[in-house]
Amino acid sequence: MYQNSHTPLNALPFETLKAKRSTKWRDYPADVTPLHVAEMDFEIAKPIRDRLIQMIADSDTGYLGAIPELGESIEWFANKRWGWQVDKEEIFTATDVGVGMVEMARQFVKPGDRILLNTPVYHNFANWIAELGCIKVEAPLKQTGMHFTLDLERVEAEYKTGVKVHFLCNPHNPVGTVFSKEELIKLADLAEKYGVVVFSDEIHAPLTFDESSFHPFLSVSETARKVGIIVTSASKSWNLAGLKCAYIITADENMKHKATTMPMAVHYRASLLGAVAAAEALRCVEWLDSALTRIDMNRQLISELVQKNLPQAKYRIPDFGYLAWVDLAEYNLGDNPSQYFIDKAKISTNPGHAFGQQCSSFVRINFGTSPEILTSAIEAMGAAVK
Repeated sequence: MYQNSHTPLNALPFETLKAKRSTKWRDYPADVTPLHVAEMDFEIAKPIRDRLIQMIADSDTGYLGAIPELGESIEWFANKRWGWQVDKEEIFTATDVGVGMVEMARQFVKPGDRILLNTPVYHNFANWIAELGCIKVEAPLKQTGMHFTLDLERVEAEYKTGVKVHFLCNPHNPVGTVFSKEELIKLADLAEKYGVVVFSDEIHAPLTFDESSFHPFLSVSETARKVGIIVTSASKSWNLAGLKCAYIITADENMKHKATTMPMAVHYRASLLGAVAAAEALRCVEWLDSALTRIDMNRQLISELVQKNLPQAKYRIPDFGYLAWVDLAEYNLGDNPSQYFIDKAKISTNPGHAFGQQCSSFVRINFGTSPEILTSAIEAMGAAVK
């Protein structure tokens, strides 16, 4: 478990960030400060940089083949962080989490089948369902104030309609909730009862703060091992999205067999550089804890900034990660407050309606950056609504 006792990372200088080629820094004109794409503004860990530099120097840039070091690192990290025993023989690679979810889901669904989401949820979940030609079914999260939890009664009602697969975001982006072990056990029991396979996207899990306890879905019960599949990556926690490597984890012979029936290209389309970087990243726990210390400070800072500059907004300090889920309904900014802030404040955020139509008054703000950038951005947003 992370403990807040590490020197916080500092973000790269703003001029260095503006020169980046990633989508975060090229989606909008140069005068817009981007706080929308879920990547942090920190320099990646030195062991990762050194390994990649050496690979380039050695022209070690071929196709991805056997990569035992990745499985060994996943085993090591899961045990160290969560006390969870992973079998490296049940780990399979994919290009990214989206590809892993889609290609593994193909082993369980056909076009026209029903896949469940808990909205509001990461917008690409709906895109993956469309790619599969399946029907999107929603079981919205239960909201108490700004705290969102699983509505298990609604989940069961939807399972009864013939849902085949449940795409679970665990922990949950964008609402900032880490689900309890008890919730996940009950969910697994429902999935077994109704013949549903739970695909748990756990990409944000290493970013859980010390007052919360993250539980990998496959670790919560024997039932979860039978009905569940984890798809995850080092990309969000160690800033490796562009290197393209994710991994699928099973814990049951039937699920393992399903994974082996995926086309072999699912593995080979992942990146050698990405797989090596992920294996290295999972050992970089000191860097991870320093990143967590910074974003822990920032999640408190953004609370203060919102109270001061957007006093009518609603915000709950998240249990994990660097994404703030902010309700601006009291400001009457229309169906897309995000566009309002691009136009009026030159700040880009994610529009709430992308995560769920019921959330049009929300924006998602990435605070994985410097306190200075964050302060300037929230102050500009506040000035835009006065």
